[in-house]
Amino acid sequence: MSNTISTAGVERNHWTIRQHSRRLGRKVNAFSKKRRYLKDQLALAFAYYHFCCPQRGLRQKLEPPLPTKNGQGSPKKWRPVTPAMAAGLTDHVWTTAELLSYRVPASFLDKLSEIEPLFALLEQTHQGN
Repeated sequence: MSNTISTAGVERNHWTIRQHSRRLGRKVNAFSKKRRYLKDQLALAFAYYHFCCPQRGLRQKLEPPLPTKNGQGSPKKWRPVTPAMAAGLTDHVWTTAELLSYRVPASFLDKLSEIEPLFALLEQTHQGN
């Protein structure tokens, strides 16, 4: 992974976001009437991408390969890895049901007031102020 920002990398990121968020797609009839709805939907899309979608570039080779279907099928050669797993936030690929039923710890909610000003700074940066 490169430490420099490239147009191709930024465009790839934008394409991924549009794929996971219909509201940001091109020529669509889905849109958010309120900014809060867009933020909530994007938060869900990012959580789904990072916790539920394994990335081919992050997968890990299994040594030795694991047998499947009682030894009759092709051996499993790769362990799927999500960005959250690569960052050490979880140890498995989440299901959508697991993501939607996750309870945010109270300790995080207590710290929310400390990090909320960062979101305002982020919005100012993206608005060009």
